[in-house]
Amino acid sequence: MKRISVAERANWRTYAEEVGFNFHTFDGEPYWDETAYYQFSLQQIEEDLEAPTEELHQMVMDMVGDITRSEEMLTQLNIPRDYWSYVWNSWNNGEPHLYGRMDLVYDGTGPAKLLELNYDTPTSLFETGFFQWVWLEDQIKNGVLPERADQFNSLQDKIEQAFIELELSTPFYFTSVRDNAEDRGTVSYLMDIAAQAGRNVHYIALEDIGVITDAKGENPQFVDLDDHPIKGLFKLYPWEFIVQEDFGRATLAANTQMVEPAWKMLLSNKGILPLLWARYPDHPNLLPAFFETPGSDPMAAGWVRKPLFSREGANVDLITGTGEKLSAEGPYADGRYIRQAFHALPKFRDELRGGDAYTMLGSWVVGDSAAGICIREDATLITKDSSRFLPHIILD
Repeated sequence: MKRISVAERANWRTYAEEVGFNFHTFDGEPYWDETAYYQFSLQQIEEDLEAPTEELHQMVMDMVGDITRSEEMLTQLNIPRDYWSYVWNSWNNGEPHLYGRMDLVYDGTGPAKLLELNYDTPTSLFETGFFQWVWLEDQIKNGVLPERADQFNSLQDKIEQAFIELELSTPFYFTSVRDNAEDRGTVSYLMDIAAQAGRNVHYIALEDIGVITDAKGENPQFVDLDDHPIKGLFKLYPWEFIVQEDFGRATLAANTQMVEPAWKMLLSNKGILPLLWARYPDHPNLLPAFFETPGSDPMAAGWVRKPLFSREGANVDLITGTGEKLSAEGPYADGRYIRQAFHALPKFRDELRGGDAYTMLGSWVVGDSAAGICIREDATLITKDSSRFLPHIILD
């Protein structure tokens, strides 16, 4: 695993905006960063990333049924009691799932370690599935990379195949928060793939979804702006928000197929990490983890504290093995926490900026198959929403 500096493609920003990648820069700082790339060997990809991703995925899938039947585990995950039957039904009815991403720490020399699962509303999808693949093709065409260079990236093809095979309602709606450019870009990308797969797709902003009931005020149904029933919905909106909102209670009775399904809220929860560790202690791809309780000792060196529902590193506190403390601000400070053993992200030299870059890998799963990786860099040990996205290649 190497970090290699490289010249940017001419006019890539213009091209990005032509294809709808309008969030390539945040607040004047690069989000998409092609001033360097990461190089892996095929063995590293196949043995250290692809195979462990599918094994970890199978391990968590094997736990879902047990969690839906356990009041203790549902309580530990802070799933509202009103939703327990709904989650159980979504799993036992075999409601289909589309995709997810697990975040890993890996330095090219040892087993990758699972940091967390993003199995409900993962983003960075367009950048992984399309834009970094175009980057690879351009750099080969420009003679910067050899023709034998490859990439661990079957994300777009596997999502298209999933849209062909999944039993989804027609028409099938997609929704996201209206003014979030990144989420809108992700949903637009998924809609394009679904349309290529032959699906009849419609977009509706989350704020425009309505609910109608029968004459008795019962049997709620989600509807679009023309009061047409929404029978199938991909929502880029977290289940942990839905279950806390009055509007979200309509999901309990609405005749709407949700993607991702309700059982995914069990796996996008940081609480899955201590449950996994309890089920598979000393697994080489897991880090020790436990639920924090009011009686837990103050956090010692070598541990990380994470809220059950935080995203993009928000409200994460860590103490390195040498006692260095680091915290990230965020809106998730009023919930429950887990603790996970600290495992430092690998550090590389960022020659362009003259500083260090800490690197985290995201490994994608479509259905039940590994489908590629994405790479985020930050100047600190906590990866955040502002962390840069860099492309990668496979080259022996």
